[in-house]
Amino acid sequence: MESEKLKPPVSVSILILFALILFSLQLMSTATQESSELSAMYSWLLLINALGSIVLLGLVVANIYALTRQLKKREAGSRLTTRMLSLFMLQALAPAAIVFYFSMQFLHQGIDSWFNVEIDRAMEDALELSQASLDQRMHWHLMQTRQLAEKLQLSSEGFSAYEIDNFRAQLGASEMTLFSSQGRIIASSSVNPVDILPSIPDDQIWLQLRQSGDYIALAPVSENELMIRSMVTVKGLETWYIQTLFPVPLRIADLADSVEFAFVRYQEMNFLRDSLKLTFSLALSLVLLMSLLAAIWVAFISIRKIVAPVKELVKGTQAVASGHYDQQLPVAAQDDLGFLVESFNTMTQRIARARDEIRHAGVEVENQRAYLETILANLTAGVISFDSNYKIRTANQAAFRIFHVHVSQFIGQSLLSLAQDHGELAEPLKSIQRLLEQADDIWQQRVAFLGPNGRQELLCRGTPMYSHEGTRVGAVVVFDDVTDLIQAQKNAAWGEVARRLAHEIKNPLTPIQLSAERLQLKLSAKLEDGDADMLQRSTRTIVQQVEAMKEMVDDFSEYAKTSKKQRVNIDLYALVQEVLALYALKSGAVIQAEQDKKRLSINGDPVSIRQVLHNLLKNALEATEGRGHIEVAMHRMQKNNSDFIEIGFFDDGPGIKEEQIEQIFEPYVTTKAKGTGLGLAIVKKIIEEHGGAIWVDTRRKQGAGFIIHLPAI
Repeated sequence: MESEKLKPPVSVSILILFALILFSLQLMSTATQESSELSAMYSWLLLINALGSIVLLGLVVANIYALTRQLKKREAGSRLTTRMLSLFMLQALAPAAIVFYFSMQFLHQGIDSWFNVEIDRAMEDALELSQASLDQRMHWHLMQTRQLAEKLQLSSEGFSAYEIDNFRAQLGASEMTLFSSQGRIIASSSVNPVDILPSIPDDQIWLQLRQSGDYIALAPVSENELMIRSMVTVKGLETWYIQTLFPVPLRIADLADSVEFAFVRYQEMNFLRDSLKLTFSLALSLVLLMSLLAAIWVAFISIRKIVAPVKELVKGTQAVASGHYDQQLPVAAQDDLGFLVESFNTMTQRIARARDEIRHAGVEVENQRAYLETILANLTAGVISFDSNYKIRTANQAAFRIFHVHVSQFIGQSLLSLAQDHGELAEPLKSIQRLLEQADDIWQQRVAFLGPNGRQELLCRGTPMYSHEGTRVGAVVVFDDVTDLIQAQKNAAWGEVARRLAHEIKNPLTPIQLSAERLQLKLSAKLEDGDADMLQRSTRTIVQQVEAMKEMVDDFSEYAKTSKKQRVNIDLYALVQEVLALYALKSGAVIQAEQDKKRLSINGDPVSIRQVLHNLLKNALEATEGRGHIEVAMHRMQKNNSDFIEIGFFDDGPGIKEEQIEQIFEPYVTTKAKGTGLGLAIVKKIIEEHGGAIWVDTRRKQGAGFIIHLPAI
């Protein structure tokens, strides 16, 4: 903790780093000037700044590498950092590149302007002017010396020695010396009495003097003083040589030296012009590079610091999206981002509270939904709900049992699309769809269709559903299978009719029969043969019809009679084989029985079950006219979690017409020319008394088929 307290802020470290960079660049800029004391350290400063640039480049590359890894990992805030950094670099590099380009142009053009033709000519003219000025002065002093030599041609040696001081003073020379032809000093005079020995010319001067007769040149006397040495040959009685030293004014000497130094320096700079350009360009490039690298590095640090709250927000948002609604973020600063973080924390708190409330409400709704589903699942009535587009939303198990269609096929479909896949349901479903679309209030309708177990009758009740705003949002339809109820009502009605017929019809039949027989007995002997014959035929017809009516009344009585049968365990396969054996001997039809390997036993009345088998086989033989193929198939099966034995009777006769299927099991309904129409009605009554069911196999395309289900033991 103490080390963290003593750790300086990042901003202070950045300011110190920038100060060091600016100081180093300033030193290098100063070192580029030749007059600077740091010019000798230019190479070291250049190396130090280059190393600094490499360090900054390494920091930038490291930050770019770290950012690249964050982008590959799709870390929060990496894309925002990339965009901000790209924008910063674009805004920084574009003006810097423009300034650098024009700075280099101005630098090169400025350096080139230093060495143009006019300056070259001006430097040469200045040097030539200084040289011409000195040449003119030297030429003037040479003429003065020559004039003096003409005066000394007729003078003697003594006179010359005596007058040399005057001659020196007249010419304004600093020193004057008269030499003999052998180089001996004849006389000498100097403006400085301290100088005892005159300036002696060297051999080179003597050689040039003897060759050309005179000599003129600049002669340095000391480091800061120049003299014009002039020597002329005096041709008189003897050959003498006179030497005069004229002083050069200090101002003229300084100007000449300055011009000469400037010219030489200018030539050196002109020779090193490309190197100078390279030096300044390198310095400028290094300044720009270090500035940009430092700015980019600082941009990384600053943007990372700016994006840090955004990264926390992204992580918090991801946590909220994952379901962690209690997520709270630290508030680093009281700025706009801090306000955003505080708003996020407030939002998550509210979401957490709303989640808890929704969870509690969801539990309540789920409990209610489960309760409602349990109720709907255990209803015997089918319930189907529809949305606003009349597509099925929900359906309970009873709807599946009623329509014999899988529940999953209900959901998301309309009744019309369901009707296309199930042709037997087309008419009732179209009728219900029409009522759904047109009815604005509660409606009720009975519909019928042929299911796998025969004709089914449904009582449908529907009601539209409306929202609070009065908009229609769907509908609910409830289906009740009233087939058994209607059949029971029909059976009760027929039973009542049978009892009344047995009472009202059977009682008068016996007197009618007895009266017809008495008439025949009393009158047959008294009538002629023709009349007696007619009477006999008439009375026989009356007696036969009365017997037929008695049989019909007995059948009716049997149909209406309450079952009082003795139930025992029956091996159904053995019973079927026993009945088949009777008909196989009497008929030319091929009768075939099939069974599975499971035990086929029921609990029932053998006489009644035998009557069922007799009626069905008799009908099959009559349908095939005793020459067709009859098949009896038996097997054990499960239905509604109960064991049943299924018996199928199939023939290849003409079959049953579709319009007769609905009423085939009702009394007095028959397809034969002879018969009372009570056979199948009695068969159905017996099967139902044994807890089973019988129906016409509507899927059979050739002949007729009847299927019986009886509870197995």
